[in-house]
Amino acid sequence: MTPVPDPSADVHEGRDGWLFLTGGTNRVLAQYGRPGLPRALLWRWRRIVADRVRRCARLGATYVHAVAPEKLTVYGDQAPGLAVDPARAPVRRLARWLTASAGARAFVDLDAAFRAAREDGPPLYLRTDSHWTVHGSEVACRAILSRMGVAPRSDREARRTGGTVRFSGDLGRKFDPIRIEHAPVAAFATQARRIHANALLAELEARGRGFEAHLGAHAVFRNDDPAADPRRLVIFGDSFCQHTAHSPVATLTALLADTFREVHFLWSTSIDWHYLGEVRPDFVLGEIAERFMIDLPPRGFRIERLAELARARKGDAPASEIRSDETDRGFARSNILS
Repeated sequence: MTPVPDPSADVHEGRDGWLFLTGGTNRVLAQYGRPGLPRALLWRWRRIVADRVRRCARLGATYVHAVAPEKLTVYGDQAPGLAVDPARAPVRRLARWLTASAGARAFVDLDAAFRAAREDGPPLYLRTDSHWTVHGSEVACRAILSRMGVAPRSDREARRTGGTVRFSGDLGRKFDPIRIEHAPVAAFATQARRIHANALLAELEARGRGFEAHLGAHAVFRNDDPAADPRRLVIFGDSFCQHTAHSPVATLTALLADTFREVHFLWSTSIDWHYLGEVRPDFVLGEIAERFMIDLPPRGFRIERLAELARARKGDAPASEIRSDETDRGFARSNILS
C-alpha cells in the first residue's frame, strides 16, 4: 500500500510543493495575527538595536542589524490556505518601529530586498526548507554589504561549483515519506579558511556530528585573497549564518568570509561585548531569524558560557552550576566551512 503523507501540524503545504513553517515553539503563524508580537516587545527591540549602534560606535565599529524574513513573509501568496496578514509580519512591524530611532540607520531591510528580488529571479527559499537558496543568500549578502558601504565580490558566480543535488530540508523531513527537491549546490572556490574553532565545534566535528553545532559555536575565518576587503567583521547570528558553503542551504557566513579579510562567527542572539572589546572589529552584524524575535536576547552572555551550556546539554561536558534562567534559542543545524 502506498504510504500516505503524514505532515506535521507545524508545517503547511502550499502551492506546487512549497512548505511553510507555521507552528513550533515560536508559534510562527500566530505572530502574523493579533496581537502578534506585543508592542512592548517591539519597543524593547527598538531600544536594543539603538543601544548596539551606540556601544559599537564607542568601540570604533559599525553595527548593522538584519532580520532573516520567514518564508511566509516573502512567499505568503504561495500558501492561500493560511490567514496571513503581511503587514503584521514581525520584520515589517520592526521596520516601522525603528523609524526615526538611532537604530534606523543600522537596519538592513531584507524583507524589502527579497520582495524586490522575487519578481524577476530564481526562488529565494528552498521549497522543502525554511532557509534560503543560493540566490536568496546572495541577495541578503548584497543588502547587508550595501548598508555597510562595502562593495560585494563580483567574481563569485564564476567560482561556483554549479549543479543541483537531491535534497530534503528541515520541513520536508517532517513528512512520511519525506519531500525531495533538486536544490542548487551552494559550494564555490574561495581562499577563506577557518583558523579557529572552539571546543564545542571541534569536538562535534571530530565525532562526525558537526551538524549539531549550533548555539555556542564559535569560528574564525581568514581570507588572504588580494580581492578581499581588508577589514574585520564579527557576526552574531543563527542558522542563516551557519558555517558551510557545501550544502544546498546557503549561508551568510560563507559569503561574508569570502568578502572580508577576517570574519568571526558566534552563534548567539546576544552580543558578547567583552569579545568585541578584545577583537576590535570594523563591523558587527547582528542577524536573527524573524520567528526568534519573539524572545529577547539574554544580556551579558559570554560565548564561552553559551558553549559550555551547549556541551552540557549534549552530554559532552558536566552540567555544573547551570541555572534554569541561562537559556537561549536557536535553530539546531550547522556545519563547518573548511
